[in-house]
Amino acid sequence: MRLKLSTLVFLLLIASSSFAFGRPKEPAKDVAEICVDCVRADVDFLASDELHGRGSGTRDEHLAALFAASLFQSFGLEPALAPTGEYGGYIQRAPLPNPFPDRVAAMLKRQGFDPAGRVDTWNALAMLRGTDPAAGVILLTAHLDHLGIGNPVNGDAIYNGADDDASGTTAVLELARSLSHGPKPKRTILFVLFGSEELGGYGNKYFLEHPPVPLTTIACNLEFEMIGRPDPALTTRTLWLTGYERSNLGPTLAQHGAAISADPHPTEHFFQRSDNYALAKQGIVAQTVSSFGLHKDYHQPSDEISKIDFDFLTHSIQSMIEPVRWLADSGFKPEWVAGGKP
Repeated sequence: MRLKLSTLVFLLLIASSSFAFGRPKEPAKDVAEICVDCVRADVDFLASDELHGRGSGTRDEHLAALFAASLFQSFGLEPALAPTGEYGGYIQRAPLPNPFPDRVAAMLKRQGFDPAGRVDTWNALAMLRGTDPAAGVILLTAHLDHLGIGNPVNGDAIYNGADDDASGTTAVLELARSLSHGPKPKRTILFVLFGSEELGGYGNKYFLEHPPVPLTTIACNLEFEMIGRPDPALTTRTLWLTGYERSNLGPTLAQHGAAISADPHPTEHFFQRSDNYALAKQGIVAQTVSSFGLHKDYHQPSDEISKIDFDFLTHSIQSMIEPVRWLADSGFKPEWVAGGKP
């Protein structure tokens, strides 16, 4: 079964434009450089029309999860779940509600779905095991899904979700690729790509109910959401962190080279609008890295690959490698400031 799934994903990969002209070159094993060609290839595949917008709970979302699982496995990362599980422990299958809430049923109906039937969503996850089991876990996350097939706009019904959130998924994949090179960190790093965020965070909810590590061991969570385009609200082409003032995590990472600052859109309440929030409500210092500048392509078919600023995306991911490596090797304890915990 694993061979068949791997073959399927490989065939889909070579159908995407970046892979059609040869395999992307990876950096040397001892260099923490981003694989520039891989960044473009990841987004090209995830946001391609062939994946039909990676609708929550659809076959296309499942293919995106298998793509991520295949890459995690190729990096030499351990499965986060029992290796006897789906796809060798790199995939977590999560049932969606039955019967569906009205909003979920309406979205799935647009994508061709049994509204009274049962549908699954999928998380892709892998582990870079640290050298000190007592040091805790760093959790790096994004969401795999988007809105799938929806109401046509100017004749286009595919909601590709290039920025939302193929860009964040790519960040987690490429951080996993880069951090898997070199010496193992002190802390374990857990890479998780959630399904069905757009329906209400169902992949995240299932993860919290069936965590691969005790939740009390997670030192912090960084979610990557919409980092494919710079935010014009910032004078520098950098990222921002939701709830920057709520914890000591953002300022400390910035001191160690992360290109992040405070969220320039506090009235949008972005801290509460991504997968990080469910983790934060469990007491985990969990915040989202983003650069969403309120562009008009949000949740539209026009959120396409052509709108991604690949120089910005690549630089943004690169800027996070060494700060995350420092975080995984340090004894620094992320903590909420007074009144910051939700």
